[in-house]
Amino acid sequence: MNRNMKTTCGASQTEGLRARLGLALLLTLLLTPVMAMAHDGLEHVRGTITKISDQSVTVTTTAGKTVEVLLDAQTAYARADKPIQKSDLKPGDRVLIHAAEKGTTLTAHTVAVGGSSSSTAKKP
Repeated sequence: MNRNMKTTCGASQTEGLRARLGLALLLTLLLTPVMAMAHDGLEHVRGTITKISDQSVTVTTTAGKTVEVLLDAQTAYARADKPIQKSDLKPGDRVLIHAAEKGTTLTAHTVAVGGSSSSTAKKP
């Protein structure tokens, strides 16, 4: 009987630890503003476009930082998983950019456009 109690208690402790670790991870992800996360050697820049030029896009991130990301001939653009052109980008568009870091600059591989900040605002 003692052996079964140890196994049951050990399983309960393990499940409790897993639950606490899972909750801690979830809270960390929700409460930590993410500007750039490494993924497959690329950085993620998530935010709202504030400025667009022929060579770059400037994004205000969810953390409030301003980041300039270079655009080149290989950069791919999409909205709702459908290809678009660079000319379709507009200030106010929410974007997720996957970019390669070279020194102190970021060059976009992909620019995925979500809803614009103006389209998500409540209308009177």
